[in-house]
Amino acid sequence: MPVPTLTVNGEPREAPAGDRNLLSYLRFDLGLTGSKYGCGEGLCGACTVLVDGQAIRACLSTVGAVAGGTITTIEGLAHDGTLHPVQQAFVDEQALQCGYCIPGFIMTTVELLGRERRPSSEQIREALAEHICRCGTYQRIQRAVERAATSADAQPGGAS
Repeated sequence: MPVPTLTVNGEPREAPAGDRNLLSYLRFDLGLTGSKYGCGEGLCGACTVLVDGQAIRACLSTVGAVAGGTITTIEGLAHDGTLHPVQQAFVDEQALQCGYCIPGFIMTTVELLGRERRPSSEQIREALAEHICRCGTYQRIQRAVERAATSADAQPGGAS
């Protein structure tokens, strides 16, 4: 029987047997601590990662449920020391204070821009509605997403 595998940030990995929680696997087995444990119920968005380009809550998923898939975490966005354009837009707009929630906002933004080239303000708010920022930087986060949406590099097929 073949061992289940998955790809994490471009690297093939063997999937652990059983119903291992995806967030725990990423953080504790692989040392990828960018995705955060927030509420543990999928409500805050701090644990958001991309699986095959779709934003999911890693705290609610098992490794087995995503076996065979391609997982991208916040650590997998930057390349060769250069931030992904969405990450750079968040920095440029000073959209973070404590930064705990920001990886989830960024991963959801990457998914949004992957399916909607120029999202409206309403589409941005809707996409990010289920994320919680205790610092209250929502206006700066909105501006960061709008900035990223105008960057050709943040679009599918652009440099990343």
